[in-house]
Amino acid sequence: MLTGSCMCGGVRYEIDGRIGPPGHCHCATCRKAQGGAFVTNAPVRARYFRVVTGEDLVAGFESSPGKVRSFCRRCGSPLWSRRSDDPETVRIRLGLLDDDPGRRPLGHVWVGEKAPWFEITDDLPRWERGLDEPATPRGSGT
Repeated sequence: MLTGSCMCGGVRYEIDGRIGPPGHCHCATCRKAQGGAFVTNAPVRARYFRVVTGEDLVAGFESSPGKVRSFCRRCGSPLWSRRSDDPETVRIRLGLLDDDPGRRPLGHVWVGEKAPWFEITDDLPRWERGLDEPATPRGSGT
């Protein structure tokens, strides 16, 4: 079982199952929501995800039609996101996990929107947009 929490510890959750493949997203909205060059997140089946404490502290913001990004209203930590067209999936932020999830990021998505001041230096595959297009060869591209 994996556990996670926000910075103040008010919101705590458990994942009783394996997380999906993590990835680094460089899209403009993820950068704004995280306040960094990218976000590292992973999908989790909703049936394996449970808020243990602090559900009353969870607030949401619809950052694009049908996508709600949840955060702690006390400390502001970004928690997870959900899409109305995929209600069975919760996209968690790996930085909130208390332990090693046992999986490593598979690549970088939306590198066409990456911060101009950030250089990707690893050799993971890169997608100019989402995963619905072919990846550029390892270590090449934007």
